[in-house]
Amino acid sequence: MDSDKSGEAAKITIQEPKADTKGKGIDGAFIAPVMVAAKAAQRPRKGWKKGVAIVDLVLRLSAIVAGFAATSLMATTDETLPFFTQFLQFHAQYNDLPTFSFFLIANAITSGYLVLTLPFSIVCIVRPRAAGPRLLLIILDSVMMGLTTSAASASAAIVYLAHNGNSSSNWNAFCLQFNNFCQQVSSAVVASFVVSALLLCLVVLSAFALRKMK
Repeated sequence: MDSDKSGEAAKITIQEPKADTKGKGIDGAFIAPVMVAAKAAQRPRKGWKKGVAIVDLVLRLSAIVAGFAATSLMATTDETLPFFTQFLQFHAQYNDLPTFSFFLIANAITSGYLVLTLPFSIVCIVRPRAAGPRLLLIILDSVMMGLTTSAASASAAIVYLAHNGNSSSNWNAFCLQFNNFCQQVSSAVVASFVVSALLLCLVVLSAFALRKMK
């Protein structure tokens, strides 16, 4: 009887599955894919960074169009009103007011800057994880946003006075006579504010991208 029990015990021991130390068994077949999936989940995804860079490029192109529109509208603002004879005329031009001259220079500088930043934006598309170009762009975009906003705000104040006047300072509403002049200047100011808004979006976008890189 004892010999039969020992034989049964030996048979049970032989039929027991051995542990697979090389990871090729059933447990290893499940553990290996799980570890690979965990490592893949820990890798930073580059797709959204490339998407942010593409949006950055589109916003810059839109800001360039708006900037050149504001500059050209202000530069070509000119209206002449004849009174009595052709020798007595009233002439209105943008350089009659220093604020509008500053507006023209500021928007021209901003438009030229945006054109020069296009290669940096393309570099961010090719290399989504490059932090250097984004840091440079966020600094310069902030400076240009301040310049454009100040020029647009100052010109908007002049346009408001031109449309409504101010009796306290004896400022007459001359847009009643120079209607085309005021409409063109107003359009230039609106285009400049669009540039400022797009620059603000670029700054926020670059800051978001830099924060997610950490």
